Amino acid sequence: MRVRKAVFPVAGWGTRFLPATKALPKEMLPLVDKPVIQYAVEEAVAAGIEQVIIVTSSQKRAIEDHFDLNLELEQMLEQRGDIEMLRQIRAISDLAQISYVRQKEQLGLGHAVLMAKELVGHEPFAVILPDDVVVGERPCIGQLIHAYQQTHSSVVAVMEVPHEETCRYGVIAGEAVSPEDPRLYKVSALVEKPEPDAAPSNLAIIGRYVLTPKIFDKLEQTALGAGGEIQLTDAIETLMQEQDVYAYAFDGLRYDAGTTMGWLKASVELALQRQDIGEQFRQYLQSLDLS
Repeated sequence: MRVRKAVFPVAGWGTRFLPATKALPKEMLPLVDKPVIQYAVEEAVAAGIEQVIIVTSSQKRAIEDHFDLNLELEQMLEQRGDIEMLRQIRAISDLAQISYVRQKEQLGLGHAVLMAKELVGHEPFAVILPDDVVVGERPCIGQLIHAYQQTHSSVVAVMEVPHEETCRYGVIAGEAVSPEDPRLYKVSALVEKPEPDAAPSNLAIIGRYVLTPKIFDKLEQTALGAGGEIQLTDAIETLMQEQDVYAYAFDGLRYDAGTTMGWLKASVELALQRQDIGEQFRQYLQSLDLS
């Protein structure tokens, strides 16, 4: 069955970016001139996703407004003759079929995914955490969808991290499936934030998943875990008792835009890649006295 739907959990408070996020969702913070969440939605659409399901909260109305029509803005741009910007603005509301569901309580990532159960239905689906901005020749979630098509099993995205940083991530234990695809691993265990000397590998899970609908049964049975929340990794571990789970070491560069430093790095490096401003921005950076 084809992966047609993607769930975007965005109901969190974004406290790392206070006071900026007191009234503005962190997912709407700009990377250059485009909000963080738009990068993730565009990635999903480029991978063939048809329906975007955003799990939101009452503080996140700006996200809904961003992906909705703004007729007054469009009329103003048309009257000014700014046709290129008008095209860009209209393209945002035309990206995909977007649905919203409220997460009324902040009970963790697993709970947020569970909120999308009725909209997802009985089919495989993607989960994309917009904080993880991934840039590459192929959409990261598209690489996972391809792995799902090969295995017909749930797939999590992983990347190599320094051993001393394993305590910041969920880490997999697993074996490469075949020499023909060295990026694909069959997962034997998931360890949440292990200390470096206890980590089973240096392959850390990042915010991209393709999951079978069986995960909803496991989430409903998952007790509150770390932080009093329903952890998605706990449910995936339980799922592994009945179904194989794979990991895919994606090809691309990931920025953790959920942290201040990661957001700053992404802003600078994405700006440098822009054809319209990249060279001018590079010259500016080179002119700075950083001594």
